[in-house]
Amino acid sequence: MPRLSHGCTIRFARRLLVLAAAAGIGTFQPMPVFADDAPPEREVPSGELSEQETPPATRYITLSGAIDQQTLNWVREAGLKLQNQATEEDRRAVLVLEITPGNSQFHEVFGLADFLTSAALSRVRTIAWVPETVVGNNALVALACKEIVMHPDAQLGDIGRGKPTDEGYQSIVLNMVAKHYNAKVNKALVTAMMDPQTALLQLTVETADGMSDKRLVTEAEAARLRDSGVVIKDSRTLKEPGQPGLFSGTQARNNDFLVMQTVDNRHDLATAYRLPLEALREQSQPGVANRVSLIEVAGTIDPLLESFLERQIDRAVANGSELIIFEITSPGGLLWQSRDLAFAIADLEDEGIRTVAYVPDHALSGAAIIALGCDEIYLTPNGTIGDAGPIEMREGGQFEKVPEKILSWLREIMRKLGERKGRPPALLMAMADKDLQVYEVRNKQTGDVTYMSEEEIHKAGGEWEQGRLVPESAKDLLLTLNGRRAHELQLAERPIEGNDEDERFQALKERLGIPEDVQPNKIGRTWLDDTVFLLNTGVVTGLLFFVAIICLYLEMHFMSGILGIISATCFGLFFWSKFLGGTAGWLEVLLFLLGVACLAMEVFVIPGFGVFGVSGALLLFASLVMASQTFGNGILRPNHDLTDATWTMVTLSTSIIAVIVMAVALSKFLPRIPFLNRMILTPPGMETVQSPSDVRLRPELADTGSLASLVGERGETLTVLRPAGKARVAGRLLDVVSDGPFVPQGRAIEVVLITGNRIVVREA
Repeated sequence: MPRLSHGCTIRFARRLLVLAAAAGIGTFQPMPVFADDAPPEREVPSGELSEQETPPATRYITLSGAIDQQTLNWVREAGLKLQNQATEEDRRAVLVLEITPGNSQFHEVFGLADFLTSAALSRVRTIAWVPETVVGNNALVALACKEIVMHPDAQLGDIGRGKPTDEGYQSIVLNMVAKHYNAKVNKALVTAMMDPQTALLQLTVETADGMSDKRLVTEAEAARLRDSGVVIKDSRTLKEPGQPGLFSGTQARNNDFLVMQTVDNRHDLATAYRLPLEALREQSQPGVANRVSLIEVAGTIDPLLESFLERQIDRAVANGSELIIFEITSPGGLLWQSRDLAFAIADLEDEGIRTVAYVPDHALSGAAIIALGCDEIYLTPNGTIGDAGPIEMREGGQFEKVPEKILSWLREIMRKLGERKGRPPALLMAMADKDLQVYEVRNKQTGDVTYMSEEEIHKAGGEWEQGRLVPESAKDLLLTLNGRRAHELQLAERPIEGNDEDERFQALKERLGIPEDVQPNKIGRTWLDDTVFLLNTGVVTGLLFFVAIICLYLEMHFMSGILGIISATCFGLFFWSKFLGGTAGWLEVLLFLLGVACLAMEVFVIPGFGVFGVSGALLLFASLVMASQTFGNGILRPNHDLTDATWTMVTLSTSIIAVIVMAVALSKFLPRIPFLNRMILTPPGMETVQSPSDVRLRPELADTGSLASLVGERGETLTVLRPAGKARVAGRLLDVVSDGPFVPQGRAIEVVLITGNRIVVREA
């Protein structure tokens, strides 16, 4: 007869009658009710603990892959600590084991299963959580727990992986099942899991007290029951001979065997057993270094901060972090960037990385959206979260409500975040919509309590009973909560208490299960981040423009090569900083290069035509403006894009004006400055230069002859005409311009046009 755990008082007599009627045949007994697990008489929402009720001592361990001796020691240590704690404090104790697929040796698995079914854990409720399909020897660990909870689509069983398990192993497992009290598991079920040729039947039989009971039996056991005269009211085949003994959560739940219940995620598991979510935090295996990272989210959320935080997250992931804490203190910012960060953080769950939002002071607007993307949220008692309503800023600084299409788009974002992280979606939507009212509701059958809008209650078809209005969601109010209230509404964990910042952070570490001697790896700014932030300031951006353009101008006069490299470097730094700052992409770079190519065509190939020159200048200007900002934020702030573009154009125009002033000054004073005037390229015979500018700067070279008389004269180029350059015409050294393609040095030319000081020539 199975051993009953202490405190078994309810339906005990009936169980004796059922066992007596079984006469040694495997039966399917109801789950015992323990005195310390009995539902409280007072009304307490499912998943919540009243202030008077002591939360259970809980450990959550994920058994990843193959189970070995180290895993056994880890679970043994955790289980014995819970047993001692339950005994000393006279409180409930729960050990949750998440079972995952893996190839484990039988002796390793059985060692763990034997410990779980031993008297050493008599005061510990062991729960197997099976979120995905588990077959082979790992399934034995689930069968050894007192209760099994599965995802509806997960499957459990097929211990022999399509083949019969060794008879010796079968005997060992069946003896374990016989001494272990799990009302949903019996010998017939386990035999069907170990031997594909065994059929599994579910019989409805009449017991000795005249009542009906369901039992799982093999075909042989069913025959013996019929021969003994037991009245069988109904018989159903759950597994045919030759099929693997593999059962899904939905099948087991519908037929009331194997599983206590089915849930979709860890949050629902905590709700079902009324455990605080923090109790289901991962426990790191001894001997494995805790990889914890801390990322600060401070200031206004904009493209620059978004790009910075994305790099921080990438570094944390690259460092092998298993837990990332986001310490958020921010008034919010741009919606688009906040949304992208929230979903980027939420997606870390797929990589097995746990994310925690810690809000010591406030996380409002876009910062609240980022926090809602984390697996867990911890606030201080006076910390605030919420107020995520989108606004439009009109002229004069007036704020107005956004159009309904924008608001509905944001509500959908909040709904998705709520569903992904197991938080009431209506409350999240109420943070963005001041007209959305949220009510406390209770499930009419299960008694579960959650929070819904009137529309959600109506769609549920009478499943939920509407209660009182959540005061913070009253009309014309954007839901904003402090730490205590956020916990009461199932949005955050219990507030972090402490007298100062260090004490609160230490309390946070304790709640997260981080050992006292382990300090989170703070992912701070690197020299790269500091450089990007510096280069993205308005002053430095304007300085880069100025230096790039002035060096380009000087390079065209001096042909030194160094100035051209400096100009290219400045433009490269500009685009690099905007790339890492999140405002530039490859489109802007391609436009810039296309603009440079058009200007090169204008200068070197078809000078004087104008189309390529104008197009190149416009492309360059457009690429610089586009790289300095992100477009699309105008969806919430209609004038935001235009304002940003205006400031960018002002910065660029200021730099160009400064270049023009500098060019005029250089043209006037550089030839007169000793030593610096030697930097100007002087072709052979420059001492007889007769260009109008040189005549003005060097009066001693003035020639009384008229330039107009040179039309039709021939000469020779002394430099390459690109299209401007130097040429000797009629014994005079002149500044000339080609009327077509560039003219190589040493070619014969003819003067075709003189307009003012401009001498146009063509190759003779």
